[in-house]
Formats: sequence, structure tokens, C-alpha cells
Amino acid sequence: MTTEDAPHLDELIASWRDWIERRDALSIRDVDELESHLRDRVDALSAAGLTDDEAFLIAVKRLGSMDELSREYAAEHSGRLWKQLVLHDSSDSEGTDASDGTMPFVRRANGLTIALLLGVGAGIAVKATELLTGDPELVFRNIAVLVLPFLAAWFAWRRRPPIGTLLGVAATFALVALALNLYPFDGGSSTVTVATQNSATAVLATIGSIVALWLVTGIVDAGGAWRSDRTRMDFLRFSGEWLVYYVLIAIVGGALSGLTVAVFASIQVDIAPFIVEWVLPCGAAGAVLVSAWLVGAKQRVIENIAPVLTKVFTPLFTLMMLALIVASVMQWNLVGGSRELLIAFDLVLVVVVALLVYAISARDPALAPGWFDRLQVLMLVAALVVDVIVLVAMIARTGEFGFSANKTASLGLNLILLANLAWATWLQIGFVRRRVPFGRVESWQTAYLPVYLAWAAILVFAFPPMFDFA
Repeated sequence: MTTEDAPHLDELIASWRDWIERRDALSIRDVDELESHLRDRVDALSAAGLTDDEAFLIAVKRLGSMDELSREYAAEHSGRLWKQLVLHDSSDSEGTDASDGTMPFVRRANGLTIALLLGVGAGIAVKATELLTGDPELVFRNIAVLVLPFLAAWFAWRRRPPIGTLLGVAATFALVALALNLYPFDGGSSTVTVATQNSATAVLATIGSIVALWLVTGIVDAGGAWRSDRTRMDFLRFSGEWLVYYVLIAIVGGALSGLTVAVFASIQVDIAPFIVEWVLPCGAAGAVLVSAWLVGAKQRVIENIAPVLTKVFTPLFTLMMLALIVASVMQWNLVGGSRELLIAFDLVLVVVVALLVYAISARDPALAPGWFDRLQVLMLVAALVVDVIVLVAMIARTGEFGFSANKTASLGLNLILLANLAWATWLQIGFVRRRVPFGRVESWQTAYLPVYLAWAAILVFAFPPMFDFA
């Protein structure tokens, strides 16, 4: 290695180190050790006659994938998991290792610290909007605009996407915010319940904004490479695991809040208004960021929980849908006349699609088809039958009562789900029969994401004027 080549190699290694340091499972000490191994390999390859560029690329490849390295380090240092889940992990593992006496965590901010700061920012944004406007309905309608920019900032800090990607995402948030706040929605009530009754288009726009902006936020998580099937599937996997953590935090937070209210009530102090008006809204917003950090923190040191969840819930949902089919056939008038039951059927279908995607994201593509893949075929066929039943009932209701925002939105969603489920069933059958590679099963779901994004955008921008903002 020549002297003038050294700075170029140092730049390559610095770029590699900057990327690898963003992996929460590895401490500064671990990264130093990996860099030492990398430099040894580069030196050996350079001595064999390779250029620095060639030696660097081969050395990085021979180190193995980050997932493998992280699992290896986690196995050797299993106690680190518990240190990662407390606030002082940076000082324990990264505090004073620098040879120059500086504090390494000053150079590399702790992930939990950043997530907590952004979570606090999201809580402040929600509460400040309510205090400034005095309108809880407005906060409810803008919840995605108020909270998800902080999640996008978290992804931007971790992934470092191109500036053009960030500008495009910011512009999308701005457009959605303008539509939600400039459209003359009816039902200017101070409570969400009444507003829901008076302005169906406002509620649909709110739901659409959450779905659309969540998917747009995924573009930041993908580092701008949103067209890649791998990055889309990674974001879908993140979404499923994020939901699991968010629900767990909500359960624990709700229990803790109830216990706190009861304890203070025993000494004749009523803190329920403070819990309801401050703790719950701020905590719900902040938990979005904490859940995101938990997904990243455990992703490299704990086995993916997706296989366990899918193998538990897929049989249960399959049995439930078979029972729904039997009940629908035996009592058809109930399906045709109950709007609430149709909504419940829609929710079941959405969960089935989510469960399917989650199972696909957790599956090893190299494995041959097995019993679980055959069970998924049964689940998909049952879901198709349920979807057809719901569509027939919705068309009947529309013919009897006419079009409305809610019925049209549900009808469109069912058509979208029907197309997805139909082709997914065909591909799954082909895979089980060993005529379709698993990659096509996976790529169909990732390729279908823009359809959901487009429908969510229609709910936000097109539905309100189409139905006179009613």
C-alpha cells in the first residue's frame, strides 16, 4: 500500500464505519474490533497485489453480512441486550473507550436518546396544536401530519437518504396538511364522536392521511430506494413489528395510568383529568418513536418474532373465516342488513392481508413448500369467499340506499383487497405446487403497495369534494 493510496483507503473505511455505527447492536468497542479485522484483511489482500479498492470490497464481503455479524456479537455478549434497553447504555458501553480521552457518544448520538427527544417533540406538537386551536377534532384530523414527521426524522437520522427524497416527502406532508385543513368539512364539533357522525369525509380523509403518510414515511426508511422489493419488504416487516411494540406499550401504559389514578384517588387527589388531557395524548404520540427504536434495537440481537406470530395467528384467523362463511350462508339476511358486520368483515380481510405479508416477510425463501404454506392457501381461499360475500352485500346496500362516502370507500377497499387476494392465492397455489418461485409471491405484495397509497390519496384529496365534504 503506497502512502498516497492510504488517504483513499481511510476514506473508504471511514464511510464503512459511519454506516456500521448506526447499527444499535454494536458498541464503539465492537466497531473498533471489526475495523481492525477489516484493515488486517485489506493489508493481506493488498500484499497479494490487489488495489485498495479491490482489497476493500473483498474484505468487506468476507466479513459477512451485518445481520450475521450482529448475531455473532449478540451471542458472545448476550448481556448487552439488557444494557441497550436502559437509558445509560451509552455511558456503560461507549462512554470512555476513545483513545484520545473524548466521549465517543458525543460523536455518535445514542439511538434511544434521539428517539426519546423526537417522541417528546411529537407529544408537544399534538398538545400544542390542541392548546392553540382549542379544537380536539382538528388534532384528530391532523394526527398523521403532527406525529409522522418525527418518525420520518428518525428514519432520516438512521438511513441518511438523499436530500431530494427528504424534500419530496416534506412536500407530500405539506400537501396532505393543506387538504386536511383547507377543505370545508362539515361537523365543526368539539368532540370526535359528533364530528364522526357529521362529516364522514373528514374521518375518511383522516384514515387516508394516516395510511398514505405512513407509506410515504417508509420512503425515508428505504433510504430513497423505494422501488426495491427488498426495502419495501423491510418496511412492511418494520410496520408489523412496530405495531406489536406499540400495542404492548399501550397496554402497559394504560394499566400504569389506571393504577396511578387509583393510588391518588385513595388519598382524595383526582389526577384523572391530567392523565386524560396530557399523559395519554403525549404518551400515545411519543410511543410511536419509542416503538420504532425498539424495532431497530432488538432487530439485530433477538430472533425475529414474525415466524412465531404468523404460525400462531394464521390458523386462528383461518378458522374464524371458515366460521364466518358458515354463519353467512346460514343467515344471509344478517350479512345483507348489518353495516357493522360488513365493517367487521372488512377489518378481518385487512388483518388477513397483513398477516399474509408478515408471514411472507418472515419466511426463508430457500425453504421448500411445507404445511404452513398449504395452510396459507386455505386462509387465502377463505378470505376470497368472505370478500365476495361482503362485495355482494355492499352492492345490494348501495342499490337500496344509494352511494355515500362510507359505502364507496368500503366498496373500493374490497375491490382492492379482492384483486390482491385473488392473485396472491394463485401465486401461493403455484408455489405450493412448485411451479412458481417464492420471489414472485413476495414481489407481488411489495409491488401492490402503491395501490394502497393511491387509494389512501384518493380518500384524502378526492373524496371530500366528490361528496360535498359531507
